[in-house]
Amino acid sequence: MRAIWKGAVSFGLVSIGVKLYSATEEKDIRFHQVHREDGGRIRYKRTCSVCGEEVTYDDIAKGYDIGGGEMVILTDEDFADLPLTSSRAIDVLEFVPAEQVDPILYNKAYFLEPEGAATKPYVLLRDALIDSERVAIVKVALRQREQLATLRVREGVLLLNTMLWPDEIRTPDFGFLDEDLKVRPPELAMASSLIDSMTGEFEPDVFTDDYRAALQEVIDAKVEGREVVQPEEVEEAPAAAVDLMAALKASVERAKAARGEQPARGGGGEPTPISSARSAQKAAEKKAAKAPAKKTPAKKSAEKKAAEPAKKTAAKKTAAKKAEPAKKTAARKTAPRKSA
Repeated sequence: MRAIWKGAVSFGLVSIGVKLYSATEEKDIRFHQVHREDGGRIRYKRTCSVCGEEVTYDDIAKGYDIGGGEMVILTDEDFADLPLTSSRAIDVLEFVPAEQVDPILYNKAYFLEPEGAATKPYVLLRDALIDSERVAIVKVALRQREQLATLRVREGVLLLNTMLWPDEIRTPDFGFLDEDLKVRPPELAMASSLIDSMTGEFEPDVFTDDYRAALQEVIDAKVEGREVVQPEEVEEAPAAAVDLMAALKASVERAKAARGEQPARGGGGEPTPISSARSAQKAAEKKAAKAPAKKTPAKKSAEKKAAEPAKKTAAKKTAAKKAEPAKKTAARKTAPRKSA
C-alpha cells in the first residue's frame, strides 16, 4: 500500500506521527468509452463556452453561480486565507461510546501506521481505546476540506473513519409515514419469529458479487476468443396473493426447514400451505398403518371350499339326531302287548 497522507494524531499533549492509507478499494470493473468501429479512446476537450478556446488546467479556476448568469470566481489565494484546520494534524476532540455514532454518518475508511519513534504512543492510544470501549471523535483536513471522523481499533490497527456532517444527511419525507397503519400483535409476533429463525453470525466472506464475477467471465471469454454461453433463466410464475400472516408462517417454516429444524408442535394457529401438505401426508401414512391387510380372492375361495364339507357333515349329524326319537316311538307301537 502507498501512504496518501502524513501527519500526527494530537492526543492531549501527546503527538503521534502517522501515515494514512486507504483501507478500502473498489472492485468495480472499469470501462473506457471507445469508438465502436476501431476501438479508439474517446477524448473530451476542456473548452470555454464563451470564447470556444481549449483551456489548460493552469487556466481553470473555481466559480460559484449566484444566479442570473453571474459567476463569482475564486482563486487559490482565496482558499489559502480560509481558517482550515492544519492539513497535518488529527485533533482528538472527545471519546464516546461507539454505539452513539450512527452508521449513516460514516464515509471513507483509512488505516493509520505509526511513523518512526511513534510506535509506543501509538500502541498506548490503541490499547486505551480498547480498554475504555470508546471511539475518538476527531477533526482532520483531507484534500483541502475539514472533515469530522472517528478513530477506533480494527485488527490491532487504528482506523480513521471520515464522517458526513449532520446537515449532509437527508430527512426522509415519504407519504406512508403520515398514514395510520396498524400492525396486529400476531403478525408482529410471527415476524419476530421469522427474524429469530433467520438469525445467524455475520460472516462477510460468504457473500460474493455474482454480477462482477459473471461480467469478468464475459471479458475473459472475449479475450480468449471463445463463445460466451449465457444460461437461460427460468422465469418463475407470479405467486398467488396470500394474506400477510400466512406468508409469515410459511416463511418461518421454510427458514427452519433450511436449517434442518423440526417445526414446532402444538399451537392453535391456522395451517399454512406447507403444514397442510405435511399433515395430509402424515394422516395418510397413519391410516395405511392401522388398516388390516385385505385377503386375496384365492385365499377367500380356498377357505370357502374348506368350510362347505364341514357344514354338510354337521347338517347330517343334526338330522340323524332328530330322527332317533321317531324311531323309538315307531318301535313301541309295533311291539305285541303281553296277555294278562
